[in-house]
Amino acid sequence: MAALFSLRPAVPCILSAGLFAGMFMPHVARAGMVARPVSWTYGHTRFESVLVYDDAVAARRPGLLMVPAWFGVNANAIRKAEQIAGQRYVILLTDMYGATVRPRTTEQARSAVSPLLADRALMRGRVNYALGQLRAQAASAPVDVSHLAAIGFCFGGAAVLDLARSGADVAAVVAFHGNLGTDDPALARHIRARVLAMNGADDETTSPQFGSFTQEMRGSPAPWQFVLIGHAVHCFTETEATAPSGLCRYDPLAAGQSYALMRQWLADAFAAAP
Repeated sequence: MAALFSLRPAVPCILSAGLFAGMFMPHVARAGMVARPVSWTYGHTRFESVLVYDDAVAARRPGLLMVPAWFGVNANAIRKAEQIAGQRYVILLTDMYGATVRPRTTEQARSAVSPLLADRALMRGRVNYALGQLRAQAASAPVDVSHLAAIGFCFGGAAVLDLARSGADVAAVVAFHGNLGTDDPALARHIRARVLAMNGADDETTSPQFGSFTQEMRGSPAPWQFVLIGHAVHCFTETEATAPSGLCRYDPLAAGQSYALMRQWLADAFAAAP
């Protein structure tokens, strides 16, 4: 199944990089909500991620691997993971850079993502290893390992799409305003996950990739949808993108629509899982 369509108009919003400067500090956002560090070593690099879930609910629930936007794991990303997790999911907010890399400026963020976008095999290796770490959390957290998916934002969208291209055994992958490019379009034939990509129709950052991504996904055997949200620009789910104009701006209407689509996409994928 494939679709390319636009949603109702959304008000466009520039990323104020300084607002992303908060560094990771484990915390409890409200009663029952847990945000605890999870670390591992891969390829001689130590990574520090965060497991987020509501422990007021005893039942096991689907696990989501979440790759944040290019500022990586910080306080804003943790809050976002908490809001998405609620009582629905257990989320592993994933460090893709390594514990010593915590960008605080746009320039630092660009430097952090560049090696991964230039070496997609490295990115696929890191994100697949992180998926294994999510599975491992079932020993100490209420993760239902039979229902796993991945979600990503901006750069994180590129990471989870590469996870899908690697043939990872997850039910679904959802990319929000993500980088859609690939080093090898033929990898689409390996996709097993149901792929949902949502981008702003006015996103000047990713719009040059729209045609090639659509053509690539036609080679995937798995269900997929590519949704264009009318009048939205880049970063439409990033609440910190509050400047009055620019290429990267939060849009509450577009964010709400995209989260609703995500929840339905995940529910359908989990219902269809064996």
